[in-house]
Amino acid sequence: KMGKKIGILQPNYIPWKGVFEMINKVDTFVILDDVQYTKNDWRNRNKIKTVNGSEWITVPVLQKNSHNMKIYEAEIDNRYNWQRKHYNAFITNYSKAPFFKMYKWILEDLYIEKKWNNIAEVDIYAIKSICKLLDIQTEIILSREVGGEGAKEDRVIDICKKLNAKLYITGPAAKDYIEPNNFLKNGINLEYMEYNYSEYKQLYEPFDHYVTVLDVLFNCGEEAKKYILKK
Repeated sequence: KMGKKIGILQPNYIPWKGVFEMINKVDTFVILDDVQYTKNDWRNRNKIKTVNGSEWITVPVLQKNSHNMKIYEAEIDNRYNWQRKHYNAFITNYSKAPFFKMYKWILEDLYIEKKWNNIAEVDIYAIKSICKLLDIQTEIILSREVGGEGAKEDRVIDICKKLNAKLYITGPAAKDYIEPNNFLKNGINLEYMEYNYSEYKQLYEPFDHYVTVLDVLFNCGEEAKKYILKK
């Protein structure tokens, strides 16, 4: 067997399709939930398409001790009825999408039937649910369960070694800061994602790739996989 392929990402809120393509490419996907929480980032927000362009939907997070708070410790500020607001935002902007009825249950499940207190839990639950829907079989684990030493790149390398990774797949932005030799001398090859997707029919022009994956599902139905999981 070839060495294992690993992907590692911080948890994102109902992320864009690129995250699911990466998960589908690897044997084990590690959700990096025990590093510093960064505010106004993808941890607690994402974009949806609206008649006025792409707009953010944001989960309010309590900033108690945010300078040294880990992602898994970040608590949601539930004073704002955000679950109902996000549910309504999807209904307002997607109810005319051709496959909205088919997948509306995802919204019911996420926003009506459950109550969330912790941002990592929402993110992880949504990612796993959508993987199941897209028939992605990849093992998903949390970095807290893996352990590992060091910060940033050293931590990534340590996680890769603990999981016997031979290939580490990362996003194209990592080219700016990653030191390939540190991986190679630990016997780990690097591969960068190339995000080049076909457009599909969104409800509103102009086309935007960088919105939540639910946009693809609501607009494409069973065909969604073709626009997400390039082989």
